Amino acid sequence: MSFLAIDIGNTRLKWAQYAAPHPGAVLLAQGAVFLETIDRLADGEWKALAPPASMLGCIVAGEAIRRRVEEQLEIWDITPRWVVPAAHAAGVTNGYDHPSRLGADRWSALVGARHHVLSQGAARPALVVMVGTAVTVDSLDTEGRFLGGLILPGFGLMLRALEMGTAGLKAPTGEAVDFPTNTSDALMSGGAHAIAGAVERIHRRLRERTGIEPALLISGGAAVKLEPILELPFETVEMLIFEGLLALQARRLAL
Repeated sequence: MSFLAIDIGNTRLKWAQYAAPHPGAVLLAQGAVFLETIDRLADGEWKALAPPASMLGCIVAGEAIRRRVEEQLEIWDITPRWVVPAAHAAGVTNGYDHPSRLGADRWSALVGARHHVLSQGAARPALVVMVGTAVTVDSLDTEGRFLGGLILPGFGLMLRALEMGTAGLKAPTGEAVDFPTNTSDALMSGGAHAIAGAVERIHRRLRERTGIEPALLISGGAAVKLEPILELPFETVEMLIFEGLLALQARRLAL
């Protein structure tokens, strides 16, 4: 009854195989590849896996990438299933104006965050920050209602925008510091503090709205760039989207 979870972002495909399709299941294997190399999964990383009984994935990279991944999944006798955000699922209520237009990765992360918080004790609000090609800052209240969220450019997009829009700002990647004294550090620090400032501002607004200190959950491939400068207690949850996929799959099987 093993289960394959797939998260396809704008840059990489991440996958994880679990012993069963429910939260808390044992992780059997995991990996990540750049989108340019997904056509080698069937003959590469996936070739040694025991055939999964089911799979669920979330994708933001577009239909062409989805079709290429489904071709790789043909090595097993499973039906590819992909997350479609709904008005309500797995204990989370979707407050988007048009629920189906919320990104599948954000929806999966919100479901994962809700279950992660509940697994630690009493219900509380959560601020869910995904740091990748783009950065999302999404708010859940104590009852599991998604209140809304921000989308910001990630570190790389910010740097490329500055390089393209200005003269003489091409510089090696620097460090995030309080008072940069060179261009490389100034570029990195500007992006890092912009993202951290947005996170801290929305965290304060969520606390004011709910009257409870929110849990701050950080995930994503570029989370390590944000963590050192945040001035709030936070928890890094590397498998947050996969936790959401497990919860969504368990709900689907229970219906």
